[in-house]
Amino acid sequence: MIFHSAIEPIYFLLPVIGLVVGLFATVLGGGGGFFFLPVLTLVLDVPAQTAVITSLVATLPIGFVGVLGHHKKGNVDFRMGAVFSIFGVVGAFAGAYYTSKIDTELLQHCFGIYTWFLAINIIYGSLKKVKNNDVGVMNRNDYTRNIKSALFGFFGGTISGSFGTSGTGPVLAGLLSMRIPLKMVIGTSLFIVTINALSAITAHVLVGYIDLTLIVFLTVGSLIGSLMGPRLISQAHTDNKEGIARYIYALVLVVIGLLMVIK
Repeated sequence: MIFHSAIEPIYFLLPVIGLVVGLFATVLGGGGGFFFLPVLTLVLDVPAQTAVITSLVATLPIGFVGVLGHHKKGNVDFRMGAVFSIFGVVGAFAGAYYTSKIDTELLQHCFGIYTWFLAINIIYGSLKKVKNNDVGVMNRNDYTRNIKSALFGFFGGTISGSFGTSGTGPVLAGLLSMRIPLKMVIGTSLFIVTINALSAITAHVLVGYIDLTLIVFLTVGSLIGSLMGPRLISQAHTDNKEGIARYIYALVLVVIGLLMVIK
């Protein structure tokens, strides 16, 4: 069901939130949906099912801008991304169906637990030193690559459809396991999660509730943030700053997860 909610004064903060998340997500290579969902549910008391579709739409500008930029630099493997995306579409529809059937409180608890796992993965990835011979060494076994693409793609799509996030975690894990160059991992991941988001939006249109008022306010900010982010990164991007940003990011995820579970 598509509807317009009455405009509340607090809604005018949503473009600012979208702007900040758009910038932050660009730095870390994600869609930023795991911030949109808690803001909508914890601050605005939006039903979780409605918050999921709103979050998905707000992440689209980040994905589109990121894919376009990486495509121009040749950093997107569309062939591999297509395999991930095909199974991601199936996962997105399955996740959307699951979301429409469960209780709002249970959905919030599941999202909170997911953010903890995501935070642990970010911290582990930051602490682990990647061996030089692991970078850029392509896994040439097509059968193994296709199996991994199917499994990680389906899981990423399910996360996207269920929680309104980009599903970046499973997708990045799958791509990194194939030992392809890091810049190709980031570009291809953005392509996959954007397709997942589009699929999940389509699924939620069929089974969920869409508040166009919330979508307009939040997406305006995320669009501006996604356009500004790449320029700021090119001027201030260093390995040390990226590491600090990841630890802060993981800490914020832990706090969000706690709030989603206990509220």
